[in-house]
This record gives sequence, C-alpha cells and structure tokens, in this order.
Amino acid sequence: MGPGETFIALIGGLTIIGYLFFTARHRERMSMIDKGVNSSLFLSKEKGSLRLTLKLGMLAIGVSLGIITGILLRESFDRMNDGIVLAAILLFGGISLIVNFLIERKMDEDAKKDAE
Repeated sequence: MGPGETFIALIGGLTIIGYLFFTARHRERMSMIDKGVNSSLFLSKEKGSLRLTLKLGMLAIGVSLGIITGILLRESFDRMNDGIVLAAILLFGGISLIVNFLIERKMDEDAKKDAE
C-alpha cells in the first residue's frame, strides 16, 4: 500500500468514525429528550469548547510537524520507506496531546488557586 492509499484510508476511516460518533450522539440526545430530560445538559460550557479548540489546534500542529519531519527524513535517507512518515505523524501528534494535557492541568491548577 502506497502513501496515497494510506492517506485515503486514513481519511475514510476518520470520516466513518466521525459519522458514527455524531449519529450515536444524536440518537442519545433524542432519546433523552423523549424521556423529558432538561435540554440544558446539551449546551456546551465555554470553558470546555475553548479547551477543545486548544486540543484540536495543538493536534493539527503536531500532525503537520510530523508530516514535515517524516518527509524530510524519508528524503534525507534513501533507505527509509514511507512508514517513517506515518511514524513521525503519530509521534508528533502524541507529543502534542501530551503537551496539551500538561497545559490543561496547569490551567486547572491556576483556576483552583484563583477560586480560593
């Protein structure tokens, strides 16, 4: 499987996962509304949406750095195959999520200090 086919399979898989997630969430919410649950549970808090934006932004930066690094490594060393690009993407994406976790933990600690 070449890099183009891998990319297409990755995008297709992410699309299917996203579709299944949103349809399951929609069904769950509709069943809760049918049972008479207060709809204010569905409203996102601004704090949570800001954190999601931060997480997605950091993940996008990490994946982009992984793509660039993987391509540079593949071009620099002729013996490396296309798997190095995928490995670099996963490595930098994971690092960005760990850094995001540390930032969010620091934000929580600061919020607790401000509340006291």
